[in-house]
Amino acid sequence: MSAEVDSWKVTLPCTRAEAEAIDAGEFALDAVLMTTEEVEDDVERWRLDAYMEDAPDAAMLDALRALAPSAAGVEPAIEALTPEDWVAMSQAGLEPIREGRFVVHTSAHPVDAPEGGRAFLIDAGRAFGTGHHATTSGCLRMLDAMAARDFASVIDVGTGTGLLAFAAAHLWPEARIVATDIDPSAIDVTRINAADNGVEGLELIVADGALSDTITARAPYDLLIANILAGPLVSMAPELAAVAASRATIVLAGLLETQREQVVAAFAACGCALEEVDRRGDWTILRLSAGEARYVPSTPPDPKGRDGWALDI
Repeated sequence: MSAEVDSWKVTLPCTRAEAEAIDAGEFALDAVLMTTEEVEDDVERWRLDAYMEDAPDAAMLDALRALAPSAAGVEPAIEALTPEDWVAMSQAGLEPIREGRFVVHTSAHPVDAPEGGRAFLIDAGRAFGTGHHATTSGCLRMLDAMAARDFASVIDVGTGTGLLAFAAAHLWPEARIVATDIDPSAIDVTRINAADNGVEGLELIVADGALSDTITARAPYDLLIANILAGPLVSMAPELAAVAASRATIVLAGLLETQREQVVAAFAACGCALEEVDRRGDWTILRLSAGEARYVPSTPPDPKGRDGWALDI
């Protein structure tokens, strides 16, 4: 008698550029997405694996094909999995990562906290931000380097798994910390991860960018973190700058080095100045400072007025 099917795996070839876009993106798919370099230093030989609980239907397969356009014409490999833990399978290759005083690990690879530091358990799941992508690990390093500063009010926009908000809570335990995401499932994941890691006191908000009465009521923030994508960062620059305190620190990630100039220009138009760049491969993490005077948009930010997040790359 054959074993009961518990979950499913879909595999497609992809390129490194597609893999990095997948790793940095947020997608409304009921699946865990993993990318793997199949041939070292070959930008064309990567693989996308998607793990899911239900058999993939045509809509799911089309959505996965859209993430790997280089695989046009390639039939996805579909595999029925027996009752193994499908999330544990997807994270089996995720070794712990270390950035400054922080170590981030999955259930499959438990580790102790470094002396004087903090370990976070973040399992792979439906939200981006296990710490293994260069954008997230770069943000961890940048936050760690600012440990001696004093921040009283922090907002993490596009929190994903909540990891960066947890790091901020460790570094500045007296700060008021708000974590937001446009995806309600990401906020659910953050709430679970906070409980698993003993992180208390976060205010979790489902919101589109910084456009929420609750977010603006808590403003201004003296530390803003936004690890999303370059297009949204450009479009949301006015609303993020509007909730920043005078001389606030702004950490931005999710952008490619080729997109840095446009992101910096969008925030410069709102009175923010570039102070630090951390380049990690094709990805770049930015630290900016808000202006001396609080930024007031010429017109109230409106998501309907965003420019579609188009960028010249």
